[in-house]
Amino acid sequence: MRFLKLDLLTLLISLFLFASCENTSTIGLEVDPATAIQGNLIDTATISSKTVRDDAISTLGLSGYPFGYISDPELGKTESSLAFSVNIPNEAYSFGTAAVLDSAVLVLNFAGEFYGDSTANYTFDVKQLQKNLAKETSYLSSNPEYATQGNVLASYNGKIYPTTPIKVTDVLTGAKDTVKNVTPQIRLKLDNTFITNNLVSLNAASLKYNSYFQEAFKGLSLKIRNQTGKGMMFFNFASTTPTTSTSGLVLYYRKQNATTTTATDTVSVNFPISNSSGPVAANVSHDYSGTAAKTQLDDNTNFQYTETYLQPLGGLRTKLAFPYLKKMRTEVGKMVVNKAELIIDLKSGTDVAPFRAAPRLALYRFDIAGQRRNVPDNDTGDGVTTAGDPRSAVNLGGSFGGYFDSVNKRYVFTVTAYVQDLLDGKTEDYGTFLAVTPSSTFQFTSPFTTASRAIIGSFKKNPAAGEKVIKLNIYYTKVN
Repeated sequence: MRFLKLDLLTLLISLFLFASCENTSTIGLEVDPATAIQGNLIDTATISSKTVRDDAISTLGLSGYPFGYISDPELGKTESSLAFSVNIPNEAYSFGTAAVLDSAVLVLNFAGEFYGDSTANYTFDVKQLQKNLAKETSYLSSNPEYATQGNVLASYNGKIYPTTPIKVTDVLTGAKDTVKNVTPQIRLKLDNTFITNNLVSLNAASLKYNSYFQEAFKGLSLKIRNQTGKGMMFFNFASTTPTTSTSGLVLYYRKQNATTTTATDTVSVNFPISNSSGPVAANVSHDYSGTAAKTQLDDNTNFQYTETYLQPLGGLRTKLAFPYLKKMRTEVGKMVVNKAELIIDLKSGTDVAPFRAAPRLALYRFDIAGQRRNVPDNDTGDGVTTAGDPRSAVNLGGSFGGYFDSVNKRYVFTVTAYVQDLLDGKTEDYGTFLAVTPSSTFQFTSPFTTASRAIIGSFKKNPAAGEKVIKLNIYYTKVN
């Protein structure tokens, strides 16, 4: 009986100690004590946010090139046209003797990404460039469209299928033609007379080197006609191994057999369009007329709007500021930030087809020179010359975040080290920015390989239940 009473007393004491561990100033995750966040919580730190324009960039060397037209009720109109050099298959290429063109096909391989309505009809035209694209000195996305000359060489009118492989006939010299499956692409038949006069009939000197050929042929332009369509497609010009199914100008022609003059060979050859051999450029224009985004862009005051806008393709980003943090250090004193999270709610009703929310956002800061830099929580270094910050989320076994949570309709970033540095005065806030980034990679510059956008809430000190806002959760421990 004595042992039973002792056991009961021990149990009661243990329960009392366990229950007394929780108080109003301690925050923890009861499910997993090993990952519990201990400390005081502040979730009302003021955040100012404003929509600002993003910078144009050079569009050379992209893995995917935007093309199309979007009319977005929230962000207005966006249009992208393309200009590209055509390259010779090899140096000193020869069409042989008595070459006769059967057909010329412009092959444009999709890059996989598409944003908008793929069921709409799209109409676009191909023309020849007026000047040699390789001699341009700037390929900024904001440049005016490159001048063209002559008649339309090919047109497309219909739906597009950016993820559907197709079948084509492969012409084999000295063998039977075969049907093969190729990657998703658009194939446009060009004007035979133009290609004969301006390409097949070129002299040997113009086909000797790529630079000579580009001076003779100039290049091609692709442009949406009359703002048709409701989406942005992306083309792949990154292939370095041209075949009849990669992007390029494919010619099918007949020529005299090299050994039997009475015999004829049928030949197919790809004059590749590859950004590793000749320039490819995108010209992107944004028209925000009549939109709430335009109202913010024209407002030079510090008025806080209820939402801000994030748009790729050199469009829009959101500038953040954290004015309360300096005041917090004065009021609270020295502290250790156990964890800080920036939580960004998507505005209700803005994740609706065909304008789905961006799958990923970037968060970065300006340094004193106005250069884009990682916040320390995302500074993993390059693995070669810089080691990065040991406090980065990845180095600590966590995640920096920024991916769209489709259930809660929000984005969350880990900013523990950044907030600590701002509180300690180690880092000055010269500007903190949110922007769209491709789902597969984080980048500072405005991406041109995606067109997805996001419309996000703004800070509110006492939001109503369900109201979409942006807030900073800071879990900290006061240090004496």
